[in-house]
Amino acid sequence: MPRPLLGRPGCDFSFSGLKTAVAQLVGTYPPGPLPAQDAADISAGFQRAVADVMADRAGRAMALFAARHNPGTLVVAGGVAANAALRAALADAAARHGFSLVAPPPGLCGDNAVMVAWTGIERLRLGLSDPLDHAPRPRWPLAELAA
Repeated sequence: MPRPLLGRPGCDFSFSGLKTAVAQLVGTYPPGPLPAQDAADISAGFQRAVADVMADRAGRAMALFAARHNPGTLVVAGGVAANAALRAALADAAARHGFSLVAPPPGLCGDNAVMVAWTGIERLRLGLSDPLDHAPRPRWPLAELAA
């Protein structure tokens, strides 16, 4: 499987070439379910490629950060944080750059709504709360962020 942007300067990443490679590979099979072993092999190859790219890109970001500050903490959260291979690759990258890796327990990573709720629980345990008078803004002009 290809590793898009692997080793390139900067922190950008893209999986479009990887997704295309998987689609083209699957397209070489006749219609119907893939043979179980082939599906497992394709999935494992995809997972390894994603983990390699994410570790490389996170490593670039950590190197840029460490050039200006003391190494700190790399945080991974959300659904991807439940993937053991990705967690291991990021933990290795963090260790190589002198960072620690922090990730929620895998059972709390499957749904971002769970992560938001857990954050609320932790804030309440600390005695923190926010008023409920905030008016949502579905469109927030970028110019306001620059100011």
